[in-house]
Formats: sequence, C-alpha cells, structure tokens
Amino acid sequence: MMNSVGPAIAVRDLRVSRGGVEVLHGLTFDVPRGEVTGLLGPSGCGKTTLMRAIVGVQIVAGGEVTVLGEPAGSPRLRRLIGYSTQNPAVYRDLSVRENLRYFAAVLGAPKDDVERVLEEVGLTGAAHQLGGSLSGGQLSRASLAVALLGSPELVVLDEPTVGLDPVLRQELWRLFHGLADRGVTLLVSSHVMDEAARCERLLVLRQGEILADGTPDGLRERTRTTDLEEAFLRLVEERAAA
Repeated sequence: MMNSVGPAIAVRDLRVSRGGVEVLHGLTFDVPRGEVTGLLGPSGCGKTTLMRAIVGVQIVAGGEVTVLGEPAGSPRLRRLIGYSTQNPAVYRDLSVRENLRYFAAVLGAPKDDVERVLEEVGLTGAAHQLGGSLSGGQLSRASLAVALLGSPELVVLDEPTVGLDPVLRQELWRLFHGLADRGVTLLVSSHVMDEAARCERLLVLRQGEILADGTPDGLRERTRTTDLEEAFLRLVEERAAA
C-alpha cells in the first residue's frame, strides 16, 4: 500500500493545453480517500483530459498532480490504479473471459479475480462472448471489469454508465459504494446531473474550470436549490455574472 496520509488525489494549479489552446485553467482540488467523488459537467468541459492527467497519460503544461502520495504517472502506481476509458478497452477477437485473463496476467492479479469481477459487473452469462459481439452496455461493463482487476486503491471511471439501462446503472452505483466501503477511492465522471446525488463529493467542471467542489447537499445549499441540475445552471449564471 502507498502512503496513506493525505488525500487520494491532490491537484495544484493544473494547466493542460491541446492544439495550442489551454483546456484546463489552473485547477486546484483534493479528492478524499475512500469515497465516491463525482466529476460532473457537460461533454467537452475537460473531464476526460483531467482524468488522463490524474492517471499519468496526459502531457501537462504546468502544475502538479499527486496520486496516493506519488507523482501522477509514477511506475509504482500502475497496479494501484484502475482506469476505465470511454472507449472500451477490450480485444474484439477474444472472449470476455479471455480478455480478463490477459489483463489479469499483465497486472499480476490473482487468477480467481477474473470470476470475481465478472460477477461484480454482471457479465458472468456473457463471459464466453467475443468482444466484437458485445452490446454497448456490455462493452462498458467489460471495461469496468478490467479496471477492477487486482486490488486498486484508486478507480478512475470515465462515463461508466453511458448507454446502460436504469437497473444496471443502479447496480453499478451500488458496486461503486461497496468498493468505497472497502476503502477504495473512486473518481467517476458523468455528464448526467442526476448521478451527482449518488456521489459523496462533487467536482463540477465547465469549460476547464471548477465551478463547485463539495457535497451534493452543500451544492444545493450554496445555490439555494433542491435540484442538482438547477444548481448547476445557477452556478453557470453566477460565473457569467462575475
């Protein structure tokens, strides 16, 4: 286990440019350990770029990102971070089980982890199917299963519930909170504001800037609203008027 002192993620004055244009504008925030933190905001606001910086695969223009007490991208973090991208990270010519066996071997995860994660994401019945034959929802769950292999202390999930039916979304959020109860830190992005209420803490992002950082109740109280989508719109209006 890495250094357990301090936040799971500490970001200080993070700036990222793409194509000569700055897309993250000096972000500073912490992500507490053992909680589900939601990264909320509309498509194109910089959520994926920020997550890439946290897992250490994004070139940054300035600032610092510390993960589990180590600089982002440190080799020692590789087996301690589970990362699921928006684009499914599975081989189309391998079955779901074969994909998981391959990634488990790469990560050095226990062999019985494959069956565990298949059950956790609800793919046991599709374990024999080739990656290329999976539906969009099944592909999302397969990618999530890869991220859960081993014993990650931090799980970073980029839009993990897109395209999933309400029942499965509820099951996955139950899984996320179960992981947090075991001490795992989760950072989950979404552009659907009703998922914000499922998080213990929120980072609200728009146009590469943080509009809010706190609990759902704190966000409602700050904006004097009862609906989180309305709260987001109120925050946008406040920033525009500033």
